[in-house]
Amino acid sequence: MTEQPPGPHPSTPPPPPGPPPLGPPPFGPPPVGPPPPPPRQGERNVVPIVVAAIAAVVVLALAIGVPVALRSDDDPGHEAGTGPSTAATADGSSEPPLDLDAVQVYDDLANDHTADDVDYEQVPPVGGPHDPVWLDCGVYDVPVRDENAVHDLEHGATWLTYDPSLGADEIASMVAQLPQNSIASPYEGLPSPVVVTVWGRQLQLTGPDDPRLRLFVEAFGDGHTSPEPFASCAGGIHDPAGTGDGTQV
Repeated sequence: MTEQPPGPHPSTPPPPPGPPPLGPPPFGPPPVGPPPPPPRQGERNVVPIVVAAIAAVVVLALAIGVPVALRSDDDPGHEAGTGPSTAATADGSSEPPLDLDAVQVYDDLANDHTADDVDYEQVPPVGGPHDPVWLDCGVYDVPVRDENAVHDLEHGATWLTYDPSLGADEIASMVAQLPQNSIASPYEGLPSPVVVTVWGRQLQLTGPDDPRLRLFVEAFGDGHTSPEPFASCAGGIHDPAGTGDGTQV
């Protein structure tokens, strides 16, 4: 009879389980952390406040800008060179703008010669029929004859006329700004204290210190508006009354 090996003892306990594996599990969702804490009492979200402030600024800008733009479009005085633009001086008075918008233009002027007196429409005249003899360049301390001075304008000269009450220093300051081809003389009954004229162009000045005199000379002092821009007032007669012999051109 064969002998069988003995089996396990019925009272022996099973071996204990081994240690858990190290590291994160090979699959499955990550652990979920705790929820964020609720906002503290009294704490506000600033984003809506910032958005509301920006919107208010935009509305205010539109409320101011749109009426101004519409008013500018409706007002023809805002168009360049057409409105009464003035600047305030220190004493509160107004002075003309520093431009040549006020220059008066006269085109298609006759330039024939006549020994007769001429009834000119402008004061002083800006062109038209004139005496065959012109005045010599220079500064005259008495009024000159219109018909002879207009011949100077035909030669491209600048004619500065001023109120006879102006002082010598004021006159000298203006004459210093004139081109060589020019005459200057007092004139009774001017529409302004000083008037500067070339053929077909004229500007009324507020006084001897009006800065537009320099601008006018820079723009028109070369005589390009005249029928004979390359001629000269040199060689004319010296008598302001227009008497005497002179070159006739």
